Amino acid sequence: MDISTICVHGCDKHYDTTGAIAVPIFASSTFAHPGVGKSTGFDYSRSQNPTKEYLEHTVAALEGGTQAVAFSSGMAALGALMELFSPGDHIVAIDDLYGGTYRLFSHISQKNGVTFSYAGSMEDINREITPATKAVFIETPTNPMMRVTDIAAVAQITRQRNLLLIVDNTFLTPVFQRPLSLGADIVLHSGTKYLGGHNDTLSGMLVVKDNALAEKLRFISKTTGAGLSPFDSFLIVRGIKTLAIRMERQQETALAAAKWLTGQSKIKAVHYIGLPEHPGYEISSRQASGFGGMLSFTVKEEQTAVSILERVKVIKYAESLGGVESLITYPMLQTHADLPESERIARGIDACLLRLSVGLEAPDDIIADLKQALE
Repeated sequence: MDISTICVHGCDKHYDTTGAIAVPIFASSTFAHPGVGKSTGFDYSRSQNPTKEYLEHTVAALEGGTQAVAFSSGMAALGALMELFSPGDHIVAIDDLYGGTYRLFSHISQKNGVTFSYAGSMEDINREITPATKAVFIETPTNPMMRVTDIAAVAQITRQRNLLLIVDNTFLTPVFQRPLSLGADIVLHSGTKYLGGHNDTLSGMLVVKDNALAEKLRFISKTTGAGLSPFDSFLIVRGIKTLAIRMERQQETALAAAKWLTGQSKIKAVHYIGLPEHPGYEISSRQASGFGGMLSFTVKEEQTAVSILERVKVIKYAESLGGVESLITYPMLQTHADLPESERIARGIDACLLRLSVGLEAPDDIIADLKQALE
């Protein structure tokens, strides 16, 4: 079945006998037992809820996994994921990460005894692996520099070393990229972004292809209480219905905006994986079916960056991404403010870098807004 059809119709589980087209919101914290030692499959919503389960089955189908577990935010999903590891364990992570991921690794996970090494290339990943290494963690494309990692090549390394491969697939979603089919073990989503798609709720997802691993994650979710609520599960299900068509339109507009920005005299560099000159274009074309709606660009002067942020009208200066509204972000002060300055600068996250999440506005209106903000 085509992925756009799965987006619209969701999973094949039905909990309603009325014929309702929309999945019901089961706003119940607890469920009655039909008898002693018997269960309907639902006992307490912290463990599982029918609306949440419907979402999880849908996302698992989209990613080609066996199970998905829904959390109250992307960071809640990541926090639960880190509970798989013990003091003394080591993780190799790509060195261009979402700032919140770095913050959790450096301030929470390290405090709990997990150590990290950061790699900028395939050679670095191989070199940083030690006997204590348990997993490799990558984003592709990365946030915010849009660097591309060859998932299948990293999977070959992790299989040989018996390591978990974790891929953050927030930017491209299963519409354009399916890391499990390329050898990943766990896929992470901030469902707040493209899956929800409307900037109106938070959620996180972990998707796996191994049932034993899924049960470990479910136990962690039940025990820590970080599961997604029924109403928020409903909102993400609703958002997913238009995911495929949104991704196609946002990609089309992002490419138009990236091409336009490339020709502007005040722009130093445009980072969009759909441009043939992007260093990751070939890999991305091979492992993904699309390039997505995210791009970053570097202006020549800091004042230009500030001026754009203060002058945009259609595009909103706000943190987050993946919604129907176009948002522009200043990574230095927002998403990556917790990175040490020297590390930010080394990665190109400086006062001249802006990140743009392209929404569903008319392409000409987005370009016109950028043009007037640059003048």
